[in-house]
Amino acid sequence: MTPSSSLSRRAVLAGGAGAVAVASAAARAAAAPAHEPFQHGVASGDPLPRAVVLWTRVTPTVGATPGSGRGPRVTVTWEVATDRRFRDVVRRGRVRTGPARDHTVKVDATRLRADTAYFYRFTVRGETSPVGRTRTAPARSSSPDRLRFGVVSCANLQAGWFSAYRHLAARDDLQAVIHLGDYLYEYGPGEYGYGRANTDVRPHAPAHEIVSLADYRQRHAQYKTDPDLRALHARHPFIVTWDDHEVTNDQWRDGAENHQPEEGDYAARKAAAHRAYDEWMPVRMSGTAATGDGTQLFRTLRFGGLAELSMLDLRSHRDQQAATPAPSPVPSPAGGRDGTITGRAQLDWLKQRLRRGGPQWKLVGNPVMIAPVTFAQVPHDLVDPVNDVAGLLPRDGAPYNVDQWDGYTTDRRELFTHIRDQGVRDVVFLTGDIHSGWACDLPYDAATYPLGDSAGVELVCTSVTSNNLKDITGTPARTSSLAVEAVIQTNNRHIKYLNFDDHGYSVLDVTPERVQMDWYVIGDRADRNAGSSWSTSWATRSGTNKVEAVSQPVGGA
Repeated sequence: MTPSSSLSRRAVLAGGAGAVAVASAAARAAAAPAHEPFQHGVASGDPLPRAVVLWTRVTPTVGATPGSGRGPRVTVTWEVATDRRFRDVVRRGRVRTGPARDHTVKVDATRLRADTAYFYRFTVRGETSPVGRTRTAPARSSSPDRLRFGVVSCANLQAGWFSAYRHLAARDDLQAVIHLGDYLYEYGPGEYGYGRANTDVRPHAPAHEIVSLADYRQRHAQYKTDPDLRALHARHPFIVTWDDHEVTNDQWRDGAENHQPEEGDYAARKAAAHRAYDEWMPVRMSGTAATGDGTQLFRTLRFGGLAELSMLDLRSHRDQQAATPAPSPVPSPAGGRDGTITGRAQLDWLKQRLRRGGPQWKLVGNPVMIAPVTFAQVPHDLVDPVNDVAGLLPRDGAPYNVDQWDGYTTDRRELFTHIRDQGVRDVVFLTGDIHSGWACDLPYDAATYPLGDSAGVELVCTSVTSNNLKDITGTPARTSSLAVEAVIQTNNRHIKYLNFDDHGYSVLDVTPERVQMDWYVIGDRADRNAGSSWSTSWATRSGTNKVEAVSQPVGGA
């Protein structure tokens, strides 16, 4: 007896409504595909005027799970169309993938029209992926009236739901989403979760700190099963860089704080993390969408004559963080070299991008904070909680954070001097990492500010979920943190806005007249349906290199 006839016989014997229900269930089971091949969604990234990177991951068999090294090689077809129903297909191609690249697919769709919305999809063995939407950049010779980006960082899956991603995915007015790092976290369950108790809102997989290539592939896969992250990837192209947790905490060129000898060779761990990132992210590494051909992540994307976005890599080329900080983050003109955060090649490249002429706004995707900050007067009992947020303060009570540009003042001094000597205006650093919102001027001399000019401004987005000050201290929002913020701002007059308490996302709006960032905050991270609300807005007007408060967010959603 065949399975279908057996089901039919059981349905008849059940009789009545029960028979109908069983028969309907059998029909649905027969109609449903035996296996879902596109379990990790679709994504796009690094939009150019005539090209964009398209990404997916296929699971051709039940056993071909991420990091398993199992499963057959398969051919995947990709298509790009001007309409969601794919009546007008403008580009298509085929690509082979298999376990050697963890069954990921990453292609550069070329010969597209500038500043145009497209739809894309993938097909394997007769099954079609969800449809994604993307957008190319404006032509280099064009003069856009406006650009608008989502800005996010620090999304720890164990610390909460990605509601910030859901709210950004609902917007229809974004050119792209800029992700400034800590796209995922390396910790195992029970480490670095939600609040003071480090509760796992949802535990990481695999169930240990990730070290091997298989581990990193599995962790990337877990993040891309999150429905809100999948929705955002499918809705808007991403422009990404990494910070430290894509490998491990406080990493530098040849090591990391969160790497111990028993975990093996650090260089092998770093190479595994970078390979998995190349496979699983819609990004051009070393200038191409091909996997395994290089690890250079710093790059420039241009949006007509209005803006250029330079994305930095501040982990791969930096010297080790100083064990004992200097007494002040204020650079001395006669100071000696204190190590490099960029590496020589990247700093020279960045100085070339920050020049007179070219696009009007010079935007810099900056994983760690560049504004000079001293914390010498922060109440001593709050030093540890502030440090626990994101390494903001060294535990020995030193006056600044050596993991950010304050620990590498020679590079910062050289960069700021270049900006001043070249007469560069309209420089905006977009920063993540520290789980808090900031708006700052970038004074050439913090000790004499507000006298003198500024090299530009810095706008820092909050974390999507990673713990902030109220989470670490267990105090209500906007209570004890207000005292810390007040002390920091009193001692650092170039810091115009500071919020240690909220989580969420930002929206960056760029026009010829000004650049404005709007901060949106979400509710409880443990609530997967948390809402969002506008919090504050700050802007820099063209030619001023200073930030100022704005009374309302930009329109559109």
